[in-house]
Order: sequence, then structure tokens, then C-alpha cells
Amino acid sequence: MKNLIVIIFAFLVCQANAFRPILLLGNQNLIERTCKQTPFYDLCIWSLKSNPESRDASVKKLAQIMVDSLKTKATETLDLIDELLQDGLALDPEMQKALTSCAERYNVIIRGDVPEINEALKTGDYKFAAKGANDAAIEANSCEIEFPTKSPLTDMNKVVHDVSVVAASIVKIIQTKFSF
Repeated sequence: MKNLIVIIFAFLVCQANAFRPILLLGNQNLIERTCKQTPFYDLCIWSLKSNPESRDASVKKLAQIMVDSLKTKATETLDLIDELLQDGLALDPEMQKALTSCAERYNVIIRGDVPEINEALKTGDYKFAAKGANDAAIEANSCEIEFPTKSPLTDMNKVVHDVSVVAASIVKIIQTKFSF
């Protein structure tokens, strides 16, 4: 009798696991369908698939993952700006002015835009969430044009801009889905 229970249990586990790839594939399809509606497909795919929380996420959770990625990338950029200011790259007054302005802009993204986007996602104010993500993209672009010569932040500004745009695009998918 005990052996029969073990065999039945093993059979049920195998049956349950047989459907698991379909469930995972279904969500991979959701990620791919979602990312196809953004202007930076590869960045979207990489950002979402590299986060384990995306495996069983809704579109709303995918948006949240992109906002989390935005915060991470903006924080990394601000850390670099602080490092550049401390390391003496900012000895040139114009470079120091540009880096200081960029630090202010990235503080706006981290302390203003990201919390506002998060709150708007929680409350279902998707139009405001999309606006916040687009504002973050504008801040990153504005940082880039602060520099009188080649910016030392070009690559990072582009990543923050693009992640912001992807986040805004995913929020707009939700907004379209729930607008009447």
C-alpha cells in the first residue's frame, strides 16, 4: 500500500512538471509580446528575462521590474558622477558644472520620478506613471547635453533613457488595456 502511494505521488509530480514548460513558455511569450511593443526590444527582453520575478509576472509586474531597473541604472550613474567629481575630472569648471547639474538631474530621477512612478502604478494612475518614466528619460537626455565637449556619461545616459522609455511603453500598454 505504501509503495502504491509513492507511485501515485511520483506520477502526479511528473504530470504537474509536464505542464510547467507550457506555463513558463506562456510567460516568455508575454514578455516577448510586451517587449515588441517597446522601441528597445533587446533591452526590454534582457532586462525582464534577467530578473527571476518576471517568470510569472503580469504586465503590471513587468512594468514594475523596468522601474526597478531604472532606479538601479540611475543610481549607478549617480555613483559614477560622484566618483568623477571626487577624482578630479571636475577640475575643469565647465566639466564640474555639467557633472553637478547631472547629479541634480539623477537625484530627481531617483528621489522624485521613481517613487512617483511606483505610487502611480500602485494606485492605477497609469497616465501619471508613464509621464514619470518619460520625465526620467528627459532628465537623462538633459544631462547628456550639459557637457561642452564629449560627455563621460554618454553610455550610461543612453541606458537610463532607454530603460525609462521601455518602462513608459509598458505602462502605456497597461493604460491602453484599462482605458475605456
